Amino acid sequence: MSKIRAGRVGEQIKKELSLLIQKELKDPRIGFVTVTGVDVTNDLSQAKVYLSVLGDDEQKANSLKAIEKAHGFLRSELGKAIRLRHTPELTFKTDESVAYGSHIEKLLGQIGKNEES
Repeated sequence: MSKIRAGRVGEQIKKELSLLIQKELKDPRIGFVTVTGVDVTNDLSQAKVYLSVLGDDEQKANSLKAIEKAHGFLRSELGKAIRLRHTPELTFKTDESVAYGSHIEKLLGQIGKNEES
């Protein structure tokens, strides 16, 4: 039962954080950031937030640093938006799965071209 609740809370956190990062954060270091997933522990005390950042490594590092700096603001706003007894502690990680998927897609395309030739 608690895994189902943790999943639902994770999805709600994902929605709320996406809106907060898009509309509330005014830091110019934050580029195009997408919240790709949230893993919440069963006791709802911690949440790992996976972010996909468009750009090179420097832009990714700057965006992650700016979001880490706004950690307290994001957690307090999240606590106001989601009525939980304790707001989970947020840790932010970059999600490389989108870049990895596009890399695999490119490699498969090259294999297909080589077989046609």
